[in-house]
Amino acid sequence: MALRQGIFSIQPVLENDTILLRPLENEDFEALYQVASDPKIWEQHPNKDRWREEVFRVYFEGAMQSKGAFKIIDKATGQIAGSTRIYDYNEEENSILIGYTFYARVYWGKGVNLLAKALMLDYLFQYVSKVGFHIGAENIRSQIAIGRLGAKKVGEQEIAYYGEPSKLNYIYEVERVAWNEKNG
Repeated sequence: MALRQGIFSIQPVLENDTILLRPLENEDFEALYQVASDPKIWEQHPNKDRWREEVFRVYFEGAMQSKGAFKIIDKATGQIAGSTRIYDYNEEENSILIGYTFYARVYWGKGVNLLAKALMLDYLFQYVSKVGFHIGAENIRSQIAIGRLGAKKVGEQEIAYYGEPSKLNYIYEVERVAWNEKNG
């Protein structure tokens, strides 16, 4: 099924009982940087110095230019828990990517990533048949987390993130049929 003009958005508002995904706005920089300024968050990411304000600012600019970035809000506290992004729709392959995700450490191991990705996948599979993820080759935490969603590693690729040097990433995919079978 191809994307239908006027119906699909790569930046919808998505929510469940626990979290709210809202489009990222320029005014969110300071609050999101407060989350991102923890060096431990970036230890396994391809770009380990994103905790530095000048490096994070480049990441944030890329997020804003993508027009598919979100702030993830903890509905119980109203605090920003992290950020994620939908990007690179491929009409020919009927696919899209989710990535650039990070969370404050207080949310690690609490199921927030699973909840956010499930919201996004449920939404995206109304429009595409495949969702991919770029995950840094050294990012074991994210590789384990994406495996819990049923994603399969399908390749490796050098990826140059906005304003950053290229790094080896693993490519994972979830197909709509498998997602629906697992979660339907």
